[in-house]
Amino acid sequence: MHKLASSIDHLNNWLGKGLGWLTISMVLLTFFIVIMRYFFNWGSIALQELVMYLHAMVFMGGAAYALQHDEHVRVDIFYREMNEHRKAWVNLLGTLFLLLPVCTLMLWLSLEYVGRAWSIREASPEPGGLAFVYLLKTMIPLMAGLLLLQGISQILHSIITLRMVKKL
Repeated sequence: MHKLASSIDHLNNWLGKGLGWLTISMVLLTFFIVIMRYFFNWGSIALQELVMYLHAMVFMGGAAYALQHDEHVRVDIFYREMNEHRKAWVNLLGTLFLLLPVCTLMLWLSLEYVGRAWSIREASPEPGGLAFVYLLKTMIPLMAGLLLLQGISQILHSIITLRMVKKL
């Protein structure tokens, strides 16, 4: 169990850190767009869409990384005061009954949507826009899949914690 959870954690950690570099690219690209627009009166829809693509990749690709590092949104009025045993139960039940069903539904519903985009090689409707909308839409099932994997890791970590507490 520990080996599988560690492998999933390693994958999402590696992806999350790699995607972090896209944030720097996004900032530099935005700076370039602003300079070119306001100082040289030049604009590019493709570059503006590229910033949007990078943002989507960082946000959707980094969701599992945020979950892994407990940086996701959580109403922790009670959680922060709980001991490790109770936190493990909350994580286990929350993952089983909330995260996994939502991610499974998201994955299932997005496959046809993304498949349609791939079948027509969907492109931007804007003149001069990027011709890769289908790649952007692919991030939806990828995000759901990565969150499912991280949810499995979280379940395994919770079970490990519950077993350790039980032995004590």
